[in-house]
Amino acid sequence: MKLALITDIHANREALEAVLDHAETQGASQQAFLGDFVGYGADPGWVVDTLRERVARGAWAVGGNHDEAVVRGPSPQMHAEARHIIGWTREQLDPAQRDFLAGLPMSRSVEQMLFVHANAHAPAEWGYIDSRGEAMRSLMATRARLVFCGHVHEPRLYYLSTVGKSGDFHPTPGMPIPLLPLRQWLVLPGSTGQPRDGNPAASYAIYDTEAEMLTFHRVPYDHELAADKIRRAGLPLRQADRLLHGH
Repeated sequence: MKLALITDIHANREALEAVLDHAETQGASQQAFLGDFVGYGADPGWVVDTLRERVARGAWAVGGNHDEAVVRGPSPQMHAEARHIIGWTREQLDPAQRDFLAGLPMSRSVEQMLFVHANAHAPAEWGYIDSRGEAMRSLMATRARLVFCGHVHEPRLYYLSTVGKSGDFHPTPGMPIPLLPLRQWLVLPGSTGQPRDGNPAASYAIYDTEAEMLTFHRVPYDHELAADKIRRAGLPLRQADRLLHGH
C-alpha cells in the first residue's frame, strides 16, 4: 500500500487539489490527514467537505490545534492574527462541518504507525517538534515504529536506533528513503497549504508500506490564486504573502 501523508492544509483548496491529484499519479491508495485543515486560508468549507468525503471512504484523519480552536475557541497562546482568522473561519462553516472537526481524534494508531498532529509525548499541548531532542522525546513516548506528525511546516525526518543513536535528515523531494526496520522513525511531511521553508510548492510524503520506503514530494500549484482569495476574503495580507514566498 502507498500511503499519502498530508498535513497542515490550512483551508488552501488549490494546494490540496494539486496534492491529491499528484498522490493519485504516484499510486497512493490510502491517505492520512494529520490535522490543521482550517485556519489562514480562504476555503475552509471546501477543505472540510473534501476531508469528510475522504474519511467516509476510509482515509485516516486526526485533528490539529486550528481545528480545535474553531470548535472550542482560540487558546490564549494564539496570536491576535490567528485568533481573528479562527473567528472568521468559524463563521464560514456550517454545524455539520464544525461537528466533523469536533469529532476528529487527537491521535490514531494503525498497526506499527502512529498518526498525530503535534507530537507523541503530549499531543494535547501542541508542542512543536523543532529539534532532534523533541523528536526523540516523542519517539521514546510510544512503541510505534513509525510516527507521522504535522504542525511543523517544514519537511524533516528523524530516527532513533535500538542502541540509542539518533539522527535527522533534510529530505530531497522525489528521492526514496528506506525506513530501516531496526529504527524508530518520526516523519514530518511538511505543510501542504502553507509551506514555510522558502519553497511555495505544496509539501507532502508517500510511505510505501510493502517496500518500507518514504518519499517526500513538492507539488507546484496556483499559489497566486490561493493568495488572491485570502486578500479578497479580507483576511490578513501576511497570510497571502506567505503563500507567494513560502515562509
